[in-house]
Amino acid sequence: MYLIVVYDVDVSRVNSVRKTLRQFLNWIQNSVFEGELAESDFLELKDRLKKITKGEDSIIFFKFKAKYSFEKIIVGKDKSPVDNLI
Repeated sequence: MYLIVVYDVDVSRVNSVRKTLRQFLNWIQNSVFEGELAESDFLELKDRLKKITKGEDSIIFFKFKAKYSFEKIIVGKDKSPVDNLI
């Protein structure tokens, strides 16, 4: 599956959330990550983030069946191009 994750967490937990997301996905902007994950990796990521945030913050997952099932349009500079990834 292809995943886009956006988050709004307390400043005391931002670094932990960001480090966890970087283990699984590509950073594309502040508080936004994207990438392909197996269902098992998604479940592990979700569980890790739940433990960090303890239900006190907002993390939103947008799941797509494939990377090419949506169109990404960037206005301005692409801060983290990932076109060379397979």
